[in-house]
Amino acid sequence: MWYLSLDESGDLGFDFVNKKPSNYFTVCILATSHRDSYYAIRKACKKTLRRKVNKRGKARNPKNELKGTETSIGTKTYFYRKVSSLQFGIYALTLNKRRVYEELAQNKGRTYNFIARKVLDQIPFERADERVQLTIDRSKGRFEIKDFDSYMIRALESRLQPKVPLNIDHLTSHEEAYLQAVDLFAWGIFRKYQRGDSEWFDIFKEKVIFEEQYL
Repeated sequence: MWYLSLDESGDLGFDFVNKKPSNYFTVCILATSHRDSYYAIRKACKKTLRRKVNKRGKARNPKNELKGTETSIGTKTYFYRKVSSLQFGIYALTLNKRRVYEELAQNKGRTYNFIARKVLDQIPFERADERVQLTIDRSKGRFEIKDFDSYMIRALESRLQPKVPLNIDHLTSHEEAYLQAVDLFAWGIFRKYQRGDSEWFDIFKEKVIFEEQYL
């Protein structure tokens, strides 16, 4: 069985004249076909949150999830030490938004789906002989979710054996700890492009199987 979690970092704003959107947009997928690794990653997120973020008696406003933008490098490193020996891979594609074609810039949903699809194309689903579970951070409206799911089902079912079911869930990060892990990794990759800061990325880069810039 494949366990996949998908998250993004950056934004899909394209008004560089009147606003200050990010120059890049990263879609990242955390993937493992090992059940033990999936549960161990979830456990590591919860343990890191409990021991490093919400230290007993010190956290005035306890957090219910790990976030790449809010978590210190020390805490991120602690988390990675807990998962570094596990079997998983990181796949990501970072869009250079200043080079995006006008038609894509005008259709953010299509742009998001296109980038996500290109990342999913790198994962060897053909080897799957059990269920594929894709979990996405819930950030879309009802119609966007329907469009995303339809797009991904069409794209992935042709690569899966007929007997292998594909499930797509949209959950919040505090509901699914596995999403917290991909949030941390997505932020590290995005930060490398947006700020030229690879401190966190360099720590986990040994787990990166696919990572490229698009355009």
